[in-house]
Amino acid sequence: MLRGIHHVALICSDYPRSKAFYSGTPGLRVVREIYREARDSWKCDLEVGPGVQLELFSFPGVPPRPSWPEAQGLRHLAFAVADADAAVAVLAARSVDCELVRLDGHTGRRFTFPADPDGLPIELYEA
Repeated sequence: MLRGIHHVALICSDYPRSKAFYSGTPGLRVVREIYREARDSWKCDLEVGPGVQLELFSFPGVPPRPSWPEAQGLRHLAFAVADADAAVAVLAARSVDCELVRLDGHTGRRFTFPADPDGLPIELYEA
């Protein structure tokens, strides 16, 4: 029935800042961008990889996402990277802080967590 993930949707607090972050920091390509006047809302589709998109939305007056304690729902967004250390170096050069690279005790893969401009945890996972 399911063939894979098509997209993940995020609601941001500052659309220009988040669009610049996702299109600049990890280098996601803007596929389309529309302003929805009736909702006073922007929607930007960013290509993560073949057939997979990140939808970035803005809405007026959205409440902040609870991060601590962790709440039900989507926990984090994870991107596959070839080399966690290289990804951390790219992010550091762009003034984005990351946690220390850790080892997943179950898979033996390395990973780290930076955050987007709204504090949403993003996992960079060696795959």
